[in-house]
Amino acid sequence: MKTKTIKMAAILLVSTALVAGCGKKKVEVLPPAAEGTDYGQPQPAPEAPASQILPGSQEDFLQQVGAFGDRILFETDRFNVDAEDQAVLQRQAQWLAQYPNTRAIVEGHADERGTRDYNLALGERRANSAKNYLTSIGVDASRIQTVSYGKERPSALGSDEQSWAQNRRAVTVTVR
Repeated sequence: MKTKTIKMAAILLVSTALVAGCGKKKVEVLPPAAEGTDYGQPQPAPEAPASQILPGSQEDFLQQVGAFGDRILFETDRFNVDAEDQAVLQRQAQWLAQYPNTRAIVEGHADERGTRDYNLALGERRANSAKNYLTSIGVDASRIQTVSYGKERPSALGSDEQSWAQNRRAVTVTVR
């Protein structure tokens, strides 16, 4: 039995040495490239595509309604649309009027306080408030869907009033 183990160890040692000795050797000089090709030659950096925003896209929407024009903010435990929110939603409605084939999803969000179920229900009421206002100023209700994320997708991380204020929101996302 001991002889068999010694033979196996010797075979393993020899095979490891053979495999290690068969490594690739570094090529010092490359052969010349074939005539008429640029193979192996440094390539110029590709030109960056022009940053063109597609009309009717989410990027176009954000550009037209402003940096934070895709969202309205709410007070604690509230879902009413105030005058400031109405101005934001009016800009959104104007953009949506330009692109009648574009649909929107209004996402309702809440801050981290409260139970999951409570915040999902509050997020739904916030999304529906934004949708109802958009439809009241002329956007076809069939173009708008709502979804509530409750406290599951915070915009700002933190457990302070500033973070909570940013997380109590309804966000409009365009869908082509």
